[in-house]
Amino acid sequence: MNLLQITWEASPVIFSLGPLSVRWYGLFWALSFYIGYEILGKIFKRENIGQKELDSLLIHIAIGSVLGARLGHCFFYDFDYYIANPVEILYIWQGGLASHGGAIGIIIAMLRYHRKTSNISFFWTADRMLIAVALAAMFIRMGNLMNHEIYGYVTDKPWAFKFIQNVSAWMQGADPVFTQPVHPTAIYEGAGYLFVFLSMMWLYFKRIGKLYQGFMTGYFLITLFVWRFVVEFWKTPQESMSGGFIYDIMGFLGINMGQLLSIPLVLLGIVVLIYSYKYKKPAVETAGIT
Repeated sequence: MNLLQITWEASPVIFSLGPLSVRWYGLFWALSFYIGYEILGKIFKRENIGQKELDSLLIHIAIGSVLGARLGHCFFYDFDYYIANPVEILYIWQGGLASHGGAIGIIIAMLRYHRKTSNISFFWTADRMLIAVALAAMFIRMGNLMNHEIYGYVTDKPWAFKFIQNVSAWMQGADPVFTQPVHPTAIYEGAGYLFVFLSMMWLYFKRIGKLYQGFMTGYFLITLFVWRFVVEFWKTPQESMSGGFIYDIMGFLGINMGQLLSIPLVLLGIVVLIYSYKYKKPAVETAGIT
């Protein structure tokens, strides 16, 4: 069975032009925004919402998600390093984005969008926008896979991957140094996020007329972050800090930072579902959509 284990030698770089390198990670980010924009464009058009509303929303979300995800990674997972090397916070092309930070950034961006721009209800927008966010989360994990990062514990499973540990040195000509066979947790997460995306697409196009505002938002938060919590059991811890009250809690509960940060987002999803069923606002505000 071990013969099926995969030695992963994919390069993070698609091609280079002089000092400029085009990476898979950046391509997947760009694809997530392009495809997300197309999906939301069809949804907004279907419900007679203007292009100006869509463009403003996506500008807010693009800025909020990138800033939130990057700062979340730097401060939740590697605070000691980035506080000593603050300029490297800007090196986003090297990888390092936290989905929990991205979720917080998106929430803040949407609150600002609705305060400054939109007359549409918050949950009407969130229910639709998070379809694209789920797809983006899948693309980001595929970028992590190409970067040889976000992998798990050693395993003897036949689908285990051997990743290159010294990627930068290898790309400069050094011999690759491989991990032992480990869980490819970026694939695990990406598969779960793809399921969330496809199920939300089904909910919107097949069931939206029977749902209440906030249902899809609550569904997204619960399913995505429950899956993230589960995958963390196979994933090597990403945080580099140790000590302090938060880490005492994590040690007592037997969980890592990714799981700790997932818990409040799952609870928030439950609260949103309760809100949805309490106030029963129709998910569709435009006549003719069922």
